[in-house]
Amino acid sequence: MLIDYVLSGGVTLLLTVYLIFALIRPERF
Repeated sequence: MLIDYVLSGGVTLLLTVYLIFALIRPERF
């Protein structure tokens, strides 16, 4: 069960970082 929480947390973190980079550097997308 712990691995499920770690995977979901990691995916959420990656998506958040990706969105932040997309907002900061829109010229690269």
